[in-house]
Amino acid sequence: MSREDFWRDRPVLVTGCTGLLGSWLTRSLVDMGALVTGLVRDWVPQSLLVRSGTIELINMVTGDVCDMGLMERIFAEYEIDTCFHLAAQTVVGIANRAPISTFETNIRGTWTVLEAARRWPSTGRVLVASSDKAYGVQSKLPYTEATPLQGAHPYDVSKSCADLIAHTYAHTYGLPVAVTRCGNLYGGGDLNWNRLVPGTMRSVLRRERPVIRSDGSMRRDYVYVLDIVNAYLTLAEAIEPLDLGGQAFNFGMDAPLRVDELVQKIIDLSDYPHLEPVIERRELQEIPDQYLSSDKAVKVLGWKPMYTLEEGLSQTLEWYREFFSEFPDAVA
Repeated sequence: MSREDFWRDRPVLVTGCTGLLGSWLTRSLVDMGALVTGLVRDWVPQSLLVRSGTIELINMVTGDVCDMGLMERIFAEYEIDTCFHLAAQTVVGIANRAPISTFETNIRGTWTVLEAARRWPSTGRVLVASSDKAYGVQSKLPYTEATPLQGAHPYDVSKSCADLIAHTYAHTYGLPVAVTRCGNLYGGGDLNWNRLVPGTMRSVLRRERPVIRSDGSMRRDYVYVLDIVNAYLTLAEAIEPLDLGGQAFNFGMDAPLRVDELVQKIIDLSDYPHLEPVIERRELQEIPDQYLSSDKAVKVLGWKPMYTLEEGLSQTLEWYREFFSEFPDAVA
């Protein structure tokens, strides 16, 4: 069966559909003929989902992922077969400042979605978005799926918890749920300027010096959003035939970079290659080094990145160039 045949007319729920990954994943599902329902909490008029017109092609439900009655209604009324649970508070800095709201969305939101999925008899598969940050600080890198989950800071802990909750729903109730742990996603459509890639690209497109809040030495795994869209679709398609319920998969480039190296690559791709970053050297509550091994995804799923870092960054920079030509003063 082809990918298009698999998704055509399939009822799919995407929570967090206005986010970076949610927007691109929703678009791909719509293009393949899936019957997509999107859960939206806040109206973000500049989001990719809205600007591309994709939001007009899906069933849009407005509400909170923590609302059990709402989630049960969505699964029943839209006869959901597949759920991509992406809704989360995803910014580390916000999590440190507001841990309770982060725990509510990332932890309670996860068990609410999974409980609604468990109670709906036609649930065929659920994917829960965890993170490489769920592993916490480890002495041995890269992370593998066997690495223990030991987040220490609020965001990391919220992802460790969500990950474990998905595990228990699979093993206690037989729910066909799998977990994704991805490196740092980047791509056009991310409007959170506190993140490294969109913030740096906004600076270079305005001919301003990019700001590195840390000393630039932290190493991360950066992966293009379209590679992760492919990862989610590949894993979802394989859950039933390969009996992958309860399993987790890492998805990354297997090529970690220092923060200052990534910023320099973006500068080199810009029209102003002589810009020098401002290095603030702030003490941040972030994991020093984190990067993944994607060996399991390669061996079990046959997945691998399709875009090089340079290709992904070039496409992303072009997206922001077009965006700022339309919204030159965007600050959202």
